[in-house]
Amino acid sequence: MYKTNCLESVISLLFPRRCPVCKDIVIPRGSLICPDCMGKLSWIHGPTCKRCGKEVISRDIEYCFDCTKHKRTFDCGMSLINYNDIASHSMAQIKYNNKREYLDFYSEAIYRKLGPRILRLAPDILIPVPVHPTRLKTRGFNQAEELARRLSLKLNIPINTSILRRVKKTAPQKNLGPSERLRNLEQAFVASPLPPRIRSILLIDDIYTTGSTAEACARVLKRAGAEYICVLTIFIGAGG
Repeated sequence: MYKTNCLESVISLLFPRRCPVCKDIVIPRGSLICPDCMGKLSWIHGPTCKRCGKEVISRDIEYCFDCTKHKRTFDCGMSLINYNDIASHSMAQIKYNNKREYLDFYSEAIYRKLGPRILRLAPDILIPVPVHPTRLKTRGFNQAEELARRLSLKLNIPINTSILRRVKKTAPQKNLGPSERLRNLEQAFVASPLPPRIRSILLIDDIYTTGSTAEACARVLKRAGAEYICVLTIFIGAGG
């Protein structure tokens, strides 16, 4: 069970923490998720696609169907949990009901499960996928940035929120197919030239489905000078 630090434990006595899965007060106090709810999440297990990190049915399969069908500019991907109805509900609470505290659990889980692999990659910086300024103003925060800031503290890897920017407000992605999603994101992102010391990037987002957002970001980051880009998300789902 994931435990909070002492200060967070004191705060939890005054403001009981809610479970990111069931939304009830977490018992035992000081934990970040209900014990029973840990098992309700569909954790990623091997084998996984060598490019995006989705589960595949056999270790003999190097790449998932999506990654054999669509060009990938990013070099690797890793994720924590399969995206299903439970994950969707939890993420919606974060994004639309300001339940940023749920990211304490997800960032801790990423650190424990994927931290050693991330540190072996030794990325120079963490870059969260940006949201358009109008959406940021409406929502009040960027969930990818909130996740990246938590991971930056745990991994001791700096975060940068100025290199990659979103300059085009796009239509919602959820009702579009993979090709339509990528076209929808064309010219949505721009990246400033990278300093010479920055060549390896861990690109942070909340959900990976078809990979269109990751691909659009990776393309501009590679043109800006990135040599290696790995995509890290909480959730990963079946693409089209």
